[in-house]
Amino acid sequence: MKNSKNVAALEVRSLFKSFRCDGQEVSVLKDINCKIMPGEIVGIVGASGVGKTTFLHILGTLDRPSSGEVKHFGKNVFLWSDNKLSKFRNKEIGFVFQFHYLLPEFSTLENVMMPCLISGSKKEIAYERASKILEELGLKNKFNMPVNQLSGGEQQRVALARALVQSPKIVLADEPTGNLDETSGEKVIELMLDLNKKYHTTLIIVTHNLSLAKKMDRCLGLTHGKIVELSTDELKDFGVGAWKN
Repeated sequence: MKNSKNVAALEVRSLFKSFRCDGQEVSVLKDINCKIMPGEIVGIVGASGVGKTTFLHILGTLDRPSSGEVKHFGKNVFLWSDNKLSKFRNKEIGFVFQFHYLLPEFSTLENVMMPCLISGSKKEIAYERASKILEELGLKNKFNMPVNQLSGGEQQRVALARALVQSPKIVLADEPTGNLDETSGEKVIELMLDLNKKYHTTLIIVTHNLSLAKKMDRCLGLTHGKIVELSTDELKDFGVGAWKN
């Protein structure tokens, strides 16, 4: 897919998502419409339980909408089979979660190589890509260390490296500073912003962190299943606090 500045990185049209709960249909997302351009840094904010993670999972093709369209660079991805979606997701989208989900039985380097190996890359190429991104994130001396021996901030940097190792066009992050102390969280924030500038990667970040939200190009608030554009002054009305995660 060509990364054209004239084509939205993500375009959402008439998106609805509902679940069955105790025999009842519960609507979580209701007629969501938004557009995110290549290279933008966009925050998704809102109170707990309003559907932010559900929305992020749909944007990342981890879940399908009940109805509506999600286009990645002009392609309506939910018209594809699950197999094609899986391959697309592996190569084109990076994920960073609050809980890093690293594999404790593998080293730092092996964890970051994993997406490349899953996509069929040769071990030498996976090693080269993983080594490069880990060096950029200041983890050159941690290659062979078991990930469970790293600090929380280091583990989140490994998770960020894993998300970026395939050079995805879009990175989706769900509370990336939520499990970190303020100092470690600020370092992760700066790394993400620096990588956005360097690689023009589109970043979409769910957060309650006011410090992070203020550094976004813009923020979208999710309330009652709807999306609204927010000014900086309106962030606190959507449950965004200094380091409230």
